[in-house]
Amino acid sequence: MKHPMQQSTLRVWSAIHKWTSLICTAFILMLCLTGLPLIFHDEIEATFDTDHWQAANPGGPMLSLDRMLRAALDNRPGEVPLFMSFDTDRPVVNVTTGPTPDAPGGAMHFASFDRTSGDLVPGHQGGVMEFLLQLHTDMFLGLPGMLFLGFMGILLVAAIVSGVVLYAPFMRKLEFGTLRVKRSRRLKWLDYHNLLGIVTVAWLTVVGLTGVVNTLATPILDTWKNQSLADLTAGYQGAAVPAPAEMASLDAAVARAKDAAPDQTLQFVAFPGGGWSTDFHYAVFLHGNTPLTSHIVTPALVDARTGEFAALREMPWYNKTLALSGPLHFGDYGGLPLKILWAVLDVITIVVLISGLYLWLARRQPTPRATGAPATPQAGGAP
Repeated sequence: MKHPMQQSTLRVWSAIHKWTSLICTAFILMLCLTGLPLIFHDEIEATFDTDHWQAANPGGPMLSLDRMLRAALDNRPGEVPLFMSFDTDRPVVNVTTGPTPDAPGGAMHFASFDRTSGDLVPGHQGGVMEFLLQLHTDMFLGLPGMLFLGFMGILLVAAIVSGVVLYAPFMRKLEFGTLRVKRSRRLKWLDYHNLLGIVTVAWLTVVGLTGVVNTLATPILDTWKNQSLADLTAGYQGAAVPAPAEMASLDAAVARAKDAAPDQTLQFVAFPGGGWSTDFHYAVFLHGNTPLTSHIVTPALVDARTGEFAALREMPWYNKTLALSGPLHFGDYGGLPLKILWAVLDVITIVVLISGLYLWLARRQPTPRATGAPATPQAGGAP
C-alpha cells in the first residue's frame, strides 16, 4: 500500500493534469489541425501556383529601391511604407504599406513588384493558407488572441509535466509500451494515450514552448525598442515620424548598412514608426549565411531624414530566442525530411488529444475495478 502522502501527491498531480488538459485541449487541437498544413506552407503554395510568373526583363538591370518604393506608394495612394523585403529566388521586391506607420496587421497591404520593370507581380492574398496562419497565430483577435494562445501553451506544458510525473508510478507494474488491447475499450485507449504521449513528450514540449515565445512577439519587440534603441531617439523629442517625401534615399541607407556588416545578407527594411524600428530611423535588417545564423537578424539603424548611419545593434538574447523559435516551431530547419517528421508527430499529438478527451468522458461512467484500470490517479503522457 502506498504511503498516504504519496497517494495525496499523486492525486494533486492527477488534478493538475486533468484540468490543464481539459482547459487547453480544444485550443491545442485547433493549433495542431491548423499547424499541420502550415508545416508545408511553401510546398503547398508552390504546388498550387499556376501563374509561372516571369520577370519582364530577365537578366536585365535592377531598378533602384527608391524607384520600387515609389511604385509601391503609387499603387496605394495615401499610405505609408512599413516594410520592404526581397525574394531570394527571383527579382521581386515586396512592400507592405498601411494607413499609418503603426497600422495593425489587419490594416496592412502586401504587394510584390518586378524589380526589372516596377510592375506588380500577381499575388495570392486572401487564400486558405493566409486564413489558417491568422487563425493559428491569434484567432483574428490581434495581441489579446496571441496572449490567450500563449496561456493555452503554458497550460499545455503543465499538462505534459504532470503527465510525465503520473506515467512512472502508473507503469511501475507494466513494461514500457504495454498495450492491453484485449481489455476494455477505455483501458486500451488509456494505454495508447500514455504511450503516444510519452513518445511525443519532447517534441510537444519544444513546440509548446516555442509557440508560447511566438505569442510574445509584440512585448518582446516593445522591450527591445524601449531598452536597446532608446539612446538612438535622444534629441528627437517632439519630432514627428517622417513622411515618405521627407525620407532620405533608401538605396543609400541600405548601402551604408551593408558597409557596416559586409559579411551579412540583406533580409528586409523596416520603416520609421513601426514595431521593428524607431520613429526616426530606417532599420535595415541583415542576417548570417549559415542555416542557424540565417534566422538571426542584426539591424543597422540609419537616420531616415538625413541618411546618416546611426548604429549596428546586435539583437539581445530574447530577440534571438524569438527569431529561432519561429522556424523551430514549424520544423523549418532541416528541409522536407524534418517537416515530414514534424507532421507525423503532429498527427500523433492529435490522437493523444482526442484520446485524452475520450478518457475523461468515459471515466465519468462507473468503471469496475476488475478491469485493471487505476481508480486514482489516471496516468497520461500528454493531454
